[in-house]
Order: sequence, then structure tokens, then C-alpha cells
Amino acid sequence: MNEFLAGQDANSGEDIEATRNFSEGLIEGDLESLSDEERAAVDALPSGNALLIVRRGPNQGSRFLLDSDVTTVGRHPNADIFLDDVTVSRKHAEFKRVGKTFTITDLASLNGTQYENATVETAVLENGSEVQIGKYHLTFFASKKDS
Repeated sequence: MNEFLAGQDANSGEDIEATRNFSEGLIEGDLESLSDEERAAVDALPSGNALLIVRRGPNQGSRFLLDSDVTTVGRHPNADIFLDDVTVSRKHAEFKRVGKTFTITDLASLNGTQYENATVETAVLENGSEVQIGKYHLTFFASKKDS
């Protein structure tokens, strides 16, 4: 997680300390809402890996391991993560791992890819953040060994 200093952001006037506290609370809140089995899966992640958990939408509770440099997501049966819903494009997005950092990149999908409720072309994922692909709301959890 990014480190923030107390004070106000010069561009937005936003209270940086409040943002840091909100972000930390969000991650802890997400971890608290996990089942014991999901928490154990997150705790067991090897360094350089991450886990996506479907929190809302079809197949709620499903888990997807991000353990390769590129993981494709889409409605096409050959996608690494197959999301079978018309709101998902055949080749919707891909997760990329560079070192211990993960990004999501939209592949010109029809409905777009949202990261933390904003449509993005590419975004660096933070632990506990939400990615929305079609009706699927997925929470991203990085290995605790990498924090």
C-alpha cells in the first residue's frame, strides 16, 4: 500500500490522512468479510502471486489465482479466467504481473473495465481494491509476503 503523509493534497485539497485511514480500513474490512477458507487462501499465497475473489455478481465466492505474467479474462472459453455472462466481452481484459506488481488492462471491451468505480484502460492494482468486469465484482488480494 502506498504511504501517505498527513496534510492536504495540493491539487484537490483532500485530507491525505483521512484517505490513508479510509484505505487501510477498506482493506481490513475486506479481510474481515472473508470466510475462514478465503482468508486462509489469501494467507497462503506465495510471493509474486495474487488472488481475485468474486464478491458480487454471478459465481459469487469464486476464486481465481493470478500466478502467471499474463492472465486473460473474458467470455471466450479459452480465456484463463472464463466469465460466462453477456456483460463480459469475449476478450475483455488482462491482468499483468511485473515483479510483484499487478495491473489490469482493458482490451477494448464493449462495457469497459472498472477499477475502484472508475472506468480505466490500465490501472495498477492495490491490495483490497475492486475490479469490475461486466456484472462481476472482484476483490484483488496480493500475497502478504510481498507487503
